[in-house]
Amino acid sequence: MESGMQSRKNIFLIGFMGSGKSTVARRLRDIYGMRLIEMDEEIEAREGIPISEIFATRGEEYFRKLETELLKGLKQMENTVVSCGGGVAMRERNVEAMRESGRIIYLSASPETIYERVRDAHNRPLLENHMNVEYIAELLGARLPKYLAAADVTVSTDGRSVEAICGDILKEAEVER
Repeated sequence: MESGMQSRKNIFLIGFMGSGKSTVARRLRDIYGMRLIEMDEEIEAREGIPISEIFATRGEEYFRKLETELLKGLKQMENTVVSCGGGVAMRERNVEAMRESGRIIYLSASPETIYERVRDAHNRPLLENHMNVEYIAELLGARLPKYLAAADVTVSTDGRSVEAICGDILKEAEVER
């Protein structure tokens, strides 16, 4: 039987852009001493260019391949919280890689909440020129079945404090499958 922080499996935060993955991941790192991997930042560092440029010059499929390679490389890690890109759960091979080394937490948020959080951002290639609640709702609706199928647990972030969200995640992440 596992016990203590040292044996904790990894936590993968999935969800739509603006659902709170980065904020929650940073708080888990700060409060519980977990290692943090921000997938988009890690990919940018490895490639030496911003995500928007990867999409523009090499295409979405190339970017998705980089995400899969990164996830497969995390199998040996423990006590790590991974803030996944919004599209990570769309590929079954990514979901399999996450399941092999931890718990998958879907952070849900309404289209209105997402819009409020991302409306001034220009680092969201899929929303550029489509920054409105209707488009967000459409894209979120298309992704929702995959998010729900991938998730071990769903935690709502609408109108909740980061501490409350982290508390729910840690309570659920301690439970063995």
